[in-house]
Amino acid sequence: MESTTADALQTHDVLLEHYEDRPWHPRDPIATLVNTILSQNTNDVNRDTAYARLVDRFAETEECSEATPNWEHVRDAPEEEVVEAIRPAGLGPTKGPRIQGALRTITEREGEVTLDFLHDMSTEEARRWLTDLPGVGPKTAAIVLCFALGKPAFPVDTHVHRVSLRLGLIPEGTSREKAHDVLEDIVPEEHYYTFHLNLIAHGRAICHARNPECERCPLLQNCDYGQEITATS
Repeated sequence: MESTTADALQTHDVLLEHYEDRPWHPRDPIATLVNTILSQNTNDVNRDTAYARLVDRFAETEECSEATPNWEHVRDAPEEEVVEAIRPAGLGPTKGPRIQGALRTITEREGEVTLDFLHDMSTEEARRWLTDLPGVGPKTAAIVLCFALGKPAFPVDTHVHRVSLRLGLIPEGTSREKAHDVLEDIVPEEHYYTFHLNLIAHGRAICHARNPECERCPLLQNCDYGQEITATS
């Protein structure tokens, strides 16, 4: 049986009790895009280290205190310099050209390195614009839409996908790409941001990929996967 909005809201309420409500704060869209590319197949520590190295290497001036690089400098730098700067994030030879390619495409279309114009687009228009960028898929686009632009998009990373499958919020066999659509259908828009972050928190704290701690999971009574695990342990 497919999950409903009532099922999603019940899960959301339980997660709120155990984690927290999370007010939305706007973020720089370009920085969010680059950070999301850096985060692919690595952890937050490595991503943040790589981003800090971009700031150090491509700041406007040596005295610049802004926590963002000069994106024109990143766009126009020799590829090997960008690859070296982001090396701690891993896959530098892939991520470096991907970042520079996105910045160049944005410049070609808009005349400058900015995504601020997406504020004036509908969610679907902005999603299509972003996914037309080289190397930008549904997850990256959803993160920029949700985190930077405050638009109703539900990002699905590995934690969200795993926890949602185990809870039955998305049908068995649903791909990560398709999960975006399913969760956007059953979760009320006003809860996208907090629900997304609390699913991640739960995946990291309890619902691990290996050895999930089902015995102490607040969602156990509504989780067939967890009940099966605890019944055989």
